[in-house]
Amino acid sequence: MNETHDKNVDQLDDDEVLEPLRPRRKGIYILPNLFTLGALFSGFYAIVMAIGGRFEQSAYGILAAMVLDSLDGRVARMTHTQSTFGEQMDSLSDMVSFGAAPALIMYMWALQGLGKWGWFAAFVYVAGAALRLARFNTNISVVDKRFFQGVPSPAAAALVVGLVWVLDDAGYKNVHQDPALAWTAFGFTLYAGLTMVTNAPFYSFKDISFKRSVPFIVIVAIALGIAVINIYPPRVLFGVFCIYGLSGYVVYAIKRAKGKPVSVIATSTDEPDEQGLHR
Repeated sequence: MNETHDKNVDQLDDDEVLEPLRPRRKGIYILPNLFTLGALFSGFYAIVMAIGGRFEQSAYGILAAMVLDSLDGRVARMTHTQSTFGEQMDSLSDMVSFGAAPALIMYMWALQGLGKWGWFAAFVYVAGAALRLARFNTNISVVDKRFFQGVPSPAAAALVVGLVWVLDDAGYKNVHQDPALAWTAFGFTLYAGLTMVTNAPFYSFKDISFKRSVPFIVIVAIALGIAVINIYPPRVLFGVFCIYGLSGYVVYAIKRAKGKPVSVIATSTDEPDEQGLHR
């Protein structure tokens, strides 16, 4: 009787060992990816509005994408819901909202009047955005967190779409038929596209902590800033975008003049295939 019982127990143990374990299903964090999808939709909305000739609404779409894009990473870190999927999703969303969308908006608004030169400027911007995002993903572990290597794609998009927003708000229509404005748009688009792939250091604001106390004057300055923006939002915000778009070259020149290192690469990599990305 005991021998039979022991055989049955051994048989059960063998069955438990031989039974294949089901792989654990990997889930996707909803909250941060909702912000990413919102940014993606905002970029898509901006493209649709530009096709319909509603350029002011397309500018609002890009601005909304900028806000949502700045929140998804912060929400993920605050809720400890970072994931590789989220990082890849964020990059793809950025390519649409801050790469393809601004180039298409600018082309529909002004560059189509320049023929192949319009194509050239729009493509340089798209290529610059793609290269900038690829380099950012590659260098993410070796760069100085205080600075971006080249202007970030949301800031480049703000620089391009900001011009559209200001002039459309001022009443300029059919800009593609005005050679002077069309070439001005060409210059802005080319500048933004090339600045994304430069090595100029642009301040990232990542070392600012909202958990630390600040002097009272800082709160007063923030209130005054909000008041100034409300006076004439398109012009004031576009001015801020332009100042930031030039700031990297100013920092580069100051560091170069003082003999300080100008690269934002904090450490080197041992991978020979990536040496050219870190110079």
